[in-house]
Amino acid sequence: MNVLFTFLPKEKQQNRLTEAFPEVSFSFTYHDKTRINDADIIVTYGEDIEAADIRIADRLKWIVVASAGVEKLPAQEILSRGIIVSNVRGIHKTPMSESVLAHLLALKRSLPQLYSQQRDKEWNRKVRSSELAGTTAVILGPGAIGSEIGRLLQAFGVRTIGCNRSGRPAPYMNETVPFTELKTVLPEADAVISVLPSTEETRHMLTDSHFQSMKETAVFMNFGRGDLVSDEILVRALKEGEIGAAVLDVFETEPLPADHAFWTMENVVVSPHVSSHSSKYVERSIDIFIPNLRKFLNGQTDFTNLINLERGY
Repeated sequence: MNVLFTFLPKEKQQNRLTEAFPEVSFSFTYHDKTRINDADIIVTYGEDIEAADIRIADRLKWIVVASAGVEKLPAQEILSRGIIVSNVRGIHKTPMSESVLAHLLALKRSLPQLYSQQRDKEWNRKVRSSELAGTTAVILGPGAIGSEIGRLLQAFGVRTIGCNRSGRPAPYMNETVPFTELKTVLPEADAVISVLPSTEETRHMLTDSHFQSMKETAVFMNFGRGDLVSDEILVRALKEGEIGAAVLDVFETEPLPADHAFWTMENVVVSPHVSSHSSKYVERSIDIFIPNLRKFLNGQTDFTNLINLERGY
């Protein structure tokens, strides 16, 4: 049994795997796919596997994506081979929810202004700060990450409204509505927070009319995927004052081009797709991989976090 990692875990993490599975041959590489034709299992971040790789990986039975998003995988080639795909959904909830909360608190308590004043050695007490308590947040995608965001926000006295495909209730949401009713709740939102994946249903889901439905003071936060809304629509909404500000961790084009308007807009915070970063990221990924690998070696395929590539999640 051969397992190919296309990224390098720390040495102690490698040892943890080799000691737990002495019968398995592990290859830990950095974007090196020379042994892909011998691999029964590939563990990847999902961005370096191409259709050509699938065609030569004759033994491949399972792809583990050490990320939540699988949209960059060559889905048709994988589906045609019947290869199993799973991810590590859920490991991002702590760092991402803390990132969302940090950005919201920073804006509410005027931290960017205070940092700027300190650099300029300016003593100015005319700071327009406000509170999270008593506000309302609409959370697009109240799954593992969205629900954790809701839990933290509720602790600060924020009313949370979840929005998902079905409208079924979600943890730590005071209310949940389906996508089809999103516009009915947007006028209530002080913050609109998206952690949605990229699927056919969510690509460019937000239109001009959605931003026109929001408060002029609303903060739009995208921590899911950048193709939820076109850059053109979002830039216009910000410039025309349809919303107050945006905090963006994901973008239609990454890296964000140096000449993009977002870089210089005073009401935009640019975060280079780092909200999920954590020193515990790979450790948590391995925590999910190990019990799934035990199942695989025993001939079972009822893995945690199985992915339906036809749906995209």
